[in-house]
Amino acid sequence: MKKYFRKGLILSAFLVALFALLFLPGYFGNSQVSAIGQDTYKNLKRFSEVLNMIEKNYVEEIEPKTLIQGAIKGMIKSLDPHSSFMTADMYKELQVETRGSFGGIGIVITIQKDVLTVVSPIEDTPAFLVGVKAGDKIIKINGESAKGITIMEAVKKLRGPKDTKVTITVVREGMAEPKDFVITRAIIKIKSVKYKVYDDIGYVRISAFQGKTADDLKKALQDINKEADSLKGLVLDMRNNPGGLLDQAVKVSDAFIKSGVIVSTKGRVESVENTYMAKDDGSEPTVPIIILVNGGTASAAEIVSGALQDNGKAIILGTQTFGKGSVQTVIPLERGAALKLTTALYYTPKGKSIQAEGIIPDIVVEYIKPSNDKESTGKHIRENNLKRHIKGVREKTKKAKEPSKKEPDYLKKDNQLKSAIDLLKSWDIFKKTNQG
Repeated sequence: MKKYFRKGLILSAFLVALFALLFLPGYFGNSQVSAIGQDTYKNLKRFSEVLNMIEKNYVEEIEPKTLIQGAIKGMIKSLDPHSSFMTADMYKELQVETRGSFGGIGIVITIQKDVLTVVSPIEDTPAFLVGVKAGDKIIKINGESAKGITIMEAVKKLRGPKDTKVTITVVREGMAEPKDFVITRAIIKIKSVKYKVYDDIGYVRISAFQGKTADDLKKALQDINKEADSLKGLVLDMRNNPGGLLDQAVKVSDAFIKSGVIVSTKGRVESVENTYMAKDDGSEPTVPIIILVNGGTASAAEIVSGALQDNGKAIILGTQTFGKGSVQTVIPLERGAALKLTTALYYTPKGKSIQAEGIIPDIVVEYIKPSNDKESTGKHIRENNLKRHIKGVREKTKKAKEPSKKEPDYLKKDNQLKSAIDLLKSWDIFKKTNQG
């Protein structure tokens, strides 16, 4: 009797929690959240009946907690690929990641057509150094199938203490058979900003958007101005940048823009709608700026690219970006768990949706693999390749016009960067020509 009473309490608690989750009045406000209809109540009753049948009749006894956790995961899995339910341990991992230091192998992953797929390896990390590429499909982790795995479950398996090993089995386009990569985990300390100076052309590489990215960028720009005799231009490299914190993307954009809209977010609930504006602090660079992007440029990196492009502050060079233009809100739950839920979409200053469309470069330059690189560089996937992705505006109406591809000259190392530097070097020459 006590056993069924306990199960009844657990079920009741679940239904109350689900009801609260659908409303979320304390988090989003209750002005625009529609009430639960009769159909929802009927479906909840059906869920209760199925749960009861499983508990009573399944061949083996199963804890109600296991069934309910499975139901929650299944519910979230029916949404877009960026929404997820996080256990207490998974939520802690997410919090650690945003601080920029964790034990792992250094890859950004997503789910594409129900397969765990690498968006991009993080440069100078163990995965990057052993040769993991963008577009690699991970079919096994430590010999266990990765079929049906969620992103958060994969993260938990891939991360671990420094100097421990993990084996991933990948399938790659052009590869005859699956390949095992034995990777030794390390403390991943992502240095999000690096810089160099090439003949009075400043080069800034932003690899991710973390807690101190905007501060690190400001220092890098100061150092570049000190090192360059007469700064002629800036290259902002955000290729294979998977994104990160929204506030850092706004601050980085604001470092280049004196006034105007940086980005706006729109969703069903008023509390998630925002317009972020630039503020003039007098330190914005006045030299020409070129931003390098590719299919691994996503989320916060696309916000910066779109902000500078629409405000006329930079030319975008490279290939079409990933197209991850959705906002995830992390909602803490009881006992340390959390729900990461897609609640809004990003829009550029001119009102263009980034979702599933990405940023179209002003100058399309495909990357040319160096002749001594026999390994495939990997094929980038995009947001609109992901199953159940939220459709973009043009995708809902008509197919977006593909940018024309212009084959650049063969270069030995990094033809996209070389193109940007050459363009900035010639800027002054073109300004001196007679325009009359």
